[in-house]
Amino acid sequence: MCDCNGPVQDCGKTTRRGWMFRIGTGLLSIGAMLAATPIVGYVFSPAARKFAESWIDLGSVEKFPVGETTLASFRNPGAVPWDGYTADIPCWVRHIEKGDFQVFSIHCAHLGCPVKWFAQSRLFMCPCHGGVYYEDGSRASGPPPRGLYEFKYKVIDGRLRIDGGRLPTLQQSP
Repeated sequence: MCDCNGPVQDCGKTTRRGWMFRIGTGLLSIGAMLAATPIVGYVFSPAARKFAESWIDLGSVEKFPVGETTLASFRNPGAVPWDGYTADIPCWVRHIEKGDFQVFSIHCAHLGCPVKWFAQSRLFMCPCHGGVYYEDGSRASGPPPRGLYEFKYKVIDGRLRIDGGRLPTLQQSP
């Protein structure tokens, strides 16, 4: 008998139904936390991410002849050992005149296919969808919405350096 003047279920005894409810609630809570973790990380990661400028040496200025566009490459500063050759990032270097350069990302602004430089026509062309760019990187024709992305550059002690810490995209400020 129960001395609490109520039904047997209210006397402090836990029923099977109560235990199952607690176990179900606990498992549901754990599942909700596991599902929410990547969502919360996705929402707050841009605030926590720091993009430091990483000036990468592309080589001596003499390596890039005046009036020509040359293919160069650099190692991604955020690379990890298992990235292998995929961490080597190519770029097009245009030496306009002494000390004046343009450094373009090799990726088309349409879907990211690698563009190729054709010296005879002085055009960059994308093999995927027929995007064409002038030698200054501006859009000539085809589906790309804009010109080629450019890296920031500076010349220090006769060496060309680019800011390769963050690849150029539409999100960068002009």
